[in-house]
Amino acid sequence: MTCVVFLCTANLCRSPMAAALLEDRLERRGIEIEVVSAGLLEADRPASEGSVRALHWRGLDLGDHRSRRVGRDLISSSTLVLGMEHRHVQEAVLLEPSAWPRSFSLREFVRRASAVGPRRREPLEQWIGRVHGDRTVQEMVGAWDDDIADPYGRSDDEYRDTADELDELVGQLFDLAWPKSADPKSGGEE
Repeated sequence: MTCVVFLCTANLCRSPMAAALLEDRLERRGIEIEVVSAGLLEADRPASEGSVRALHWRGLDLGDHRSRRVGRDLISSSTLVLGMEHRHVQEAVLLEPSAWPRSFSLREFVRRASAVGPRRREPLEQWIGRVHGDRTVQEMVGAWDDDIADPYGRSDDEYRDTADELDELVGQLFDLAWPKSADPKSGGEE
């Protein structure tokens, strides 16, 4: 099964928000894909209150979220790994070097996918390979411009700003990866 992994530091704010935003879009279109979020730190902590409130205002519920620590098995089984910062991508690739062609920061992936164009009637993995193209590991060194700020411990306004940014990026990701022309109801492949 297709698995999209969102990765951040503690799996309390950014990655669970991004996962919930993508799950909502997929569910509304009837697309069945596993969406997982994980972090680099300890597991079994609830989502931050600011994240819960930021998504509540969007009609989404993070109340049952429990943090998950990323492991090699999760990265190995993923179709696409999307870090909130370039260092999250580095950690994923350190855990599983073969994941490099399918591991990106969210902002980098959306930028590269926009340049490649929406997925055609092709398997998702093939399109991700085209998005990866000829990028090199060196591009991740110092890729600070692609990082999404962590709102942990900040004001509700900053959580909302992060949720807005994630909603925009996840919306672009969704429109590029699952365009109507690739919808299974219209004959495309998932």
